[in-house]
Amino acid sequence: MNLTSIGQVKRLFADHNIHPKKRLGQHFLTDRNVLNRIVDASRAGPDVNVLEIGPGLGVVTRELAERGARVVCVEIDRALQPMLERALSGTSGVEIVIGDFLKLDLPAFLADRATGKWVAVGNLPYYITSPIVAKLLDSKQLFSTILLMVQREVAERLRAEPGTGDYGALSVFVQYHAEVERVMSVSRNVFYPVPEVDSELVALRVRERPPADVVDEGLFFRIVRAAFGKRRKTLLNALSSSSELGWDKDRASQALADAGIDGARRGETLTIGEFASLANSSVCRGEGLG
Repeated sequence: MNLTSIGQVKRLFADHNIHPKKRLGQHFLTDRNVLNRIVDASRAGPDVNVLEIGPGLGVVTRELAERGARVVCVEIDRALQPMLERALSGTSGVEIVIGDFLKLDLPAFLADRATGKWVAVGNLPYYITSPIVAKLLDSKQLFSTILLMVQREVAERLRAEPGTGDYGALSVFVQYHAEVERVMSVSRNVFYPVPEVDSELVALRVRERPPADVVDEGLFFRIVRAAFGKRRKTLLNALSSSSELGWDKDRASQALADAGIDGARRGETLTIGEFASLANSSVCRGEGLG
């Protein structure tokens, strides 16, 4: 069965009398060249453990396994299970798990299956991209690479630099934990059904160390979220009006002064290093601690 043939994919759906679910953001890859680039970027091979999120019809799954990788794939749509099992029939080294990835206890789930680092691979619907990225990076010690197909606008946010309109809390969070590598642009026309936007394949190469030393990561990310919570406000006003942070203007002003940061700036202009300085200076004054 050629799962990169749109005709065969359509027949497969017809045979099982089901249709792709719009509410789950289902779009199935039907292009051999893009498939090869995904598997190449995953660096799959013998002794490589791959966690695949949303295998769909198993087109990527099968190719990963044929490169010698051991693949555990998690699919939320139980209706796809017979099609997935049919597509992967005769393929060794694959485990299919039907369930909600966001509800998994990742450390326990992966520890039961293999030791060592994992590679995560997924074609993510727009509405659930941020929660999945956050879940993966919250367990970053388990992964060497996180390879994701995402909408192009999301990819632009992931790799955005300070001072740009796409730079935000997600940019800081991801870049703190990983180096963002643009692998390729992907046309909407290589999916069935065709989505409304183009995509991009990005590789998050997990950092051994963050780009800046942070004493209290919890406080660091609360400051980041506060700074971007009201983008049009100055840093002083954004930090002092954040209910999560709980700072008044005097406290925010002192923290900014201690870090040598002008409170008239906006959050989108701060580098990760400057956010780290702001958080660390606050810890020194006893503002963090958790």
